[in-house]
Amino acid sequence: MRKYLLPENGAFYKANLHCHSTVSDGRWTPEEIKERYMEKGYSVVAYTDHNIMYPHNGLCDESFVALNGVEFGVNNIVDGKPKNKFRKNCDLCMIALSSENIFQPCWNKEENVPASWDAAAAKIMDKHLAMCSFDESRPSFKMRYDPSVINAMIDEGRNCGFFVTHNHPTWSREEYSDYIKYENMHAMEIYNNDSASIGHDEHNAKIYDEQLKAGKRLYCIATDDNHNKPEKPDSFGGFTMIKAERLEYSTITDALLKGNFYASEGPIIESLYFEDGKVYISTAPAQAIFITKPGKNVAVKKAEENFIDNACFEIEDDDIYFFITVVGEDGKKGYTNAYFTEDLFGVLNISI
Repeated sequence: MRKYLLPENGAFYKANLHCHSTVSDGRWTPEEIKERYMEKGYSVVAYTDHNIMYPHNGLCDESFVALNGVEFGVNNIVDGKPKNKFRKNCDLCMIALSSENIFQPCWNKEENVPASWDAAAAKIMDKHLAMCSFDESRPSFKMRYDPSVINAMIDEGRNCGFFVTHNHPTWSREEYSDYIKYENMHAMEIYNNDSASIGHDEHNAKIYDEQLKAGKRLYCIATDDNHNKPEKPDSFGGFTMIKAERLEYSTITDALLKGNFYASEGPIIESLYFEDGKVYISTAPAQAIFITKPGKNVAVKKAEENFIDNACFEIEDDDIYFFITVVGEDGKKGYTNAYFTEDLFGVLNISI
């Protein structure tokens, strides 16, 4: 029986799920971001400015969905110096699953407005504060770099109706012993274009594999994390292709929850399904397509002379999980989500 891992029906919508505008420390206005991303074929942008979530529902129309979001960051800096010698960060994006949800997760009135931003950014932030929804009866959320607090942040996001992602683990300088303690995030950034643009190797397939080996179930996304500073171009490099029935806020976020997407910095995946113990993938022309499984060598299919556009891999029920990497004509990479054999050989139910 054929089971589609990316839905058979619907359309793919190109999305940037991590973006900064002039509302915080980005250089393009929300309107400019919409215009320029649509020119590049994007239909979805998650506006994830720092520390405070602002609604951008007025940007949504029949050709574009603006997802409302926020990015929080904590680090191990104490009294101006990194604790344990090396600086580390943990950054999380939270994307509202409903356009009507404008509630502020992890709100701390004293700490959520960064004093380091310039006067222009602070003025814009003040303007947008009136658009936000706060529960003044709740105690301030004290964020700090500690696994128990970071897990509480993740839980707060999920409980308040957000899709929670773990961002740029390479740039964040975290080690296995750090990020392996984080629980219940929906997805991690397997590629971050902003980080790559300044020289980091922000292809995080190894970190994704480590999380899966540790028994975690999470998706992978590719993002721009764009700030659009003239000296550091960082747009249009990492994207997530979301397969949904139609272009609406709720159908896009429903597809995120179900894992109906793949991550890429270039390669296009056209179809992905499981049938009779094998997984089949069709792509745009590629140099190579390979599969990652735990505890086994990576199976590779390379083009000997010409580019390839499909592959088939055997899947056994003791493989536990797998994900597929596509290497495009230009060497750029695309990644499927991980799929678990207990779902594929039983009832397919892979929502995270």
